[in-house]
Amino acid sequence: MAVYIVNAYDINDFETFKNYPPQVGVLLKKYGAKVLSMETNPKTLEGKAKTMNAIIEFPSEEAVNNFYNDPEYQKIISLRHSSTSDTTMILLKQYVQN
Repeated sequence: MAVYIVNAYDINDFETFKNYPPQVGVLLKKYGAKVLSMETNPKTLEGKAKTMNAIIEFPSEEAVNNFYNDPEYQKIISLRHSSTSDTTMILLKQYVQN
């Protein structure tokens, strides 16, 4: 069953951050993930939007865990940590109506 990671964070250092997406994109592909939406200037309906907002679909929760714990991701995660702030990353399971 598909699961989704919803990311939202503020980018503070665009120069450092620009190295993160290409590297993480390779790993997302490795784990069968698809970026469904990525927006740096979203329309805000309520609250305050972050400068980066993304929804990523993974084929399973196991794939998410394997991606997140991949040694290569752990090496590049520091790029995101050092260039962003106020991060929210949540995992949502696919909604199945009975």
